Amino acid sequence: MPTRKPFEFSGHVIDGGARRTVDLPVSTLSDHTPIDLKVHVIHGKKAGPTVFVSAAVHGDEVMGVEIVRRFLQSDLLGGLRGTLMVVPIVNAFGFHNRSRYLPDRRDLNRSFPGSSAGSLASRLAGIFLEQVVKRCDLGIDLHSAAIHRTNLPQVRVSNGNARTMALAEVFGAPVILTSSLREGSLRAEAAEAGIDVLLYEAGEGLRFDEMAARAGVAGILRVLRSMEMLPAKGIAKARVKPLLCRSSKWLRAPTGGLLRTYRGDGDVVEEGDVLASVSDPFGESEVELVAPSAGIIIGRAVMPVVNEGDAVFHLADVRHEEDPAQAVEDLATQLENSPLFDEDEII
Repeated sequence: MPTRKPFEFSGHVIDGGARRTVDLPVSTLSDHTPIDLKVHVIHGKKAGPTVFVSAAVHGDEVMGVEIVRRFLQSDLLGGLRGTLMVVPIVNAFGFHNRSRYLPDRRDLNRSFPGSSAGSLASRLAGIFLEQVVKRCDLGIDLHSAAIHRTNLPQVRVSNGNARTMALAEVFGAPVILTSSLREGSLRAEAAEAGIDVLLYEAGEGLRFDEMAARAGVAGILRVLRSMEMLPAKGIAKARVKPLLCRSSKWLRAPTGGLLRTYRGDGDVVEEGDVLASVSDPFGESEVELVAPSAGIIIGRAVMPVVNEGDAVFHLADVRHEEDPAQAVEDLATQLENSPLFDEDEII
C-alpha cells in the first residue's frame, strides 16, 4: 500500500508513518543562547484530521508537560490516522525560569494573535499561532492552576459550541466548565480562525499530580479515538458523565492571617457550609469563610498564609441529574483502575 503524502513543516518533510521533532527558532537570549519552539510531529500512514496538543503556555504549569510526555510514549500512537503536532513546552522562557510569564513580564495567553514586530511574548504567540495552531482542525491546550493553587481536573469550553461540548464529554474529566473567551487568549484567537480548542485545567503550578496526569492522558486519547484518529481498542470510554457547570466564582479571604481549610477540591458543598477559617497569628480572632451557595469546589488555594481578598476557593454551580459527589468519586475510581497505566508509568 502506498504511503500517505508527506507532511511539510518548516522546511522538513515527514513521511506517512514517521515522527520528528522540529525546532522553530523564536529568539536568542542575552548570552546568545538560542530559544526554539519544539514541535513533535507524528504523521499517520492514513489520512485524517490534524490536531495540536500544547502545554506550558504558562511556564510554571509543568503538569501539562508531564501529560504530554506520557501521551507521546503511548503505543496507541502507532495506529494514528491523520497528523499530530505536539508542543510540550510553548513558553520555554518561563519554563526555564519556573515562571508563569516571559522575561518581558507578559502573559503569553493574553498576547495572541501576536506580531513579528511586537514584544517577545507577541512574537512567540505569532509563531505558535501561524505555524502550528492554524494548520490544525482542533487543539487541546493543557494548563494547571497558578502557583500556590490547585485545580480539580476540568475542561473549559465556550458556551453554545456544540462540538467542543461533545468533545469535552468524551474527554471525561470530572467537570466541564463553560467560560467566556478572553481577549488575547489562545482559545479566543483560535476561535476567530475557526479552530476549536479544548482547555484542560488540572493540578498546581510547579507540581505533579498523579490523578491530574491520568485524567489528562486518558482524555486526550479518548478525544482522538472519537475523531477516528486512533483505534478504539485499548481506550476506555468514561463510564460517568462529567458534571456540567455553567458558572463559577472565587470566594476570597475575609481577612488576612493563617488559613485552615476544611473542604477540598471536588467536594460538593451546600449554602452555609463552613469551608475554612482565617485566624491571626496570636489566636485572638478567627473569621469563618462560608459557602454563599451550593456548588462544587473546582479550585482552591494551598498556601496557608493569606491576605484579605486573596482567592481561596473556586466554587462552581452543578448541573447533574444524579449525586455530583458520587459522580466525581466514580470518575476518580475509573482513573485509578484504568488499564492504560501501570506502576512503571507512575512517577
